[in-house]
Amino acid sequence: QVHLTESGGGLVQAGDSLRLSCVVSGGTFSMGWFRQGPGKEREFVAAITWSGGATYYSDAVKGRFTISRDNAKNTVYLQMSPLNAEDTAVYYCAGDAPVGRFKEGESYPYWGRGTQVTVSS
Repeated sequence: QVHLTESGGGLVQAGDSLRLSCVVSGGTFSMGWFRQGPGKEREFVAAITWSGGATYYSDAVKGRFTISRDNAKNTVYLQMSPLNAEDTAVYYCAGDAPVGRFKEGESYPYWGRGTQVTVSS
């Protein structure tokens, strides 16, 4: 069985940093982070290959967010620095997209339940 569990969300001020974690059980996969802000559609944030050899970012977070993984700990991270108010959203981790389809939410068969990030201005 495959299970994904996010943690690390919270309430912070603009300019602060947060690191989200996603613990993965049941396998080692390519992984993605998505988010959904209030009144918005779900959007791609970042992705990483199963080995950590390649990463991908949306234009909105490029240069501010860093995705990484530690397969020995079965954990994928999203370091967010600096945060701004537009980053307020529920953040989801997702697993096992095929090569070339990391930015497509429908490509991921496994999803966590999300963690709330709220950034005050």
